[in-house]
Amino acid sequence: MKKVSSFKGKLLFLLGIALFAVVCAPPTAKLQWYRGNLHTHSYWSDGDDFPEMVVDWYKSHGYHFLALSDHNILAEGEMWVDVDRLKGGMVSLEKYRQRFGADWIEERTVEDKRQIRLKTFAEYRPLLDEEGRFLLMPSEEISDSYKQKPIHVNATNLTELILPQGGSSVAEVMANNIRAVLRQREESEQPMFPHLNHPNFHWAVMPEDLLQVPEERFFEVYNGHPAVRNYGDSLHLSTEQLWDIILTERLSESGDQSLYGLAIDDAHNYHDKGPDRSNPGRGWVMVRAAELTPEALVAAMEAGDFYASTGVQLKDIHLAQDRLTIRIRREKGVRYITRFVGTRRNSDAVGEVLKEAAGTVATYRFTGDEIYVRAKVISTKIKANPYQTGEVEVAWTQPVMAPAGR
Repeated sequence: MKKVSSFKGKLLFLLGIALFAVVCAPPTAKLQWYRGNLHTHSYWSDGDDFPEMVVDWYKSHGYHFLALSDHNILAEGEMWVDVDRLKGGMVSLEKYRQRFGADWIEERTVEDKRQIRLKTFAEYRPLLDEEGRFLLMPSEEISDSYKQKPIHVNATNLTELILPQGGSSVAEVMANNIRAVLRQREESEQPMFPHLNHPNFHWAVMPEDLLQVPEERFFEVYNGHPAVRNYGDSLHLSTEQLWDIILTERLSESGDQSLYGLAIDDAHNYHDKGPDRSNPGRGWVMVRAAELTPEALVAAMEAGDFYASTGVQLKDIHLAQDRLTIRIRREKGVRYITRFVGTRRNSDAVGEVLKEAAGTVATYRFTGDEIYVRAKVISTKIKANPYQTGEVEVAWTQPVMAPAGR
């Protein structure tokens, strides 16, 4: 694959300096890994369960933070839903009643229709938030389009609803929505960030589109919804191939910024399970931060100190002056292969496997000609309730460049 023409982006963050500073933090820094999901749905848009039930699922399954990101809406104001139109049916209502009690549920009858009021974020957050253990962040999936191509951008930890901004091209729609999030961040001084959702959904976003939007620093390399085509096909790029093209162009010259890969659920279905349903628990991020706060999590993610996973757990990611080392948390009976992927300068091969290593410790030594290096850890463990039948558990680290001086 030939490189696309060089992209002249403006400097937003210095990848090498920021990542080196965080990944190589001194031993005295009390950092720990926090597990979270940044893309999830509820009855506030097109999910099939009550928001409290969704949050409770993640909290009870070992997650530390969650962003409920319903389409073009925040969980605020008065919202009533007809009981006979609940996507999860009476099953979801009965589970809801059993978990939170009859006194928590507010019902009414309007024109012979039985209705239930959806609780707002402000109401259910105190019930489920737990300092140092579980954090809820307000979020929205800004759902826009261009000529029937869905262009969706998640806004994590926002303060106010952002309406779809529109535009005259895929790139412009994407840019307008991302800039709206960044504008709100600047005006509110609240830590938040946008990320591009499922670029292969209806094959909406091409590399040339993303290259026109230097402000976009996060995208979904893995989305657990069965319709989003993570792996591409004979005519279309996979999300990983898209990632490598963007990284090669952005990082070819110093001053261009990186693109970080997220794994998320995009969960809509909480009752029926299977590859044809978008269930919770398929993809998540592990963020290394000093504390469980929006400020710490956003800062760590913007510095690239996190990895994406569908099951593989890492003990450590360490960037030294001459090497990148990945330490994997071993699971009994499971084997691991780590592929170090990158693009070399003056090479036509974009996103090639630079080295492959077996075992729970894998090290890549920089040669000095890499534009970037990222790692993908592939296990032999078949994933429970996968996005695609036969899928194995994997993890992706964020791209790094050799520290200055190499």
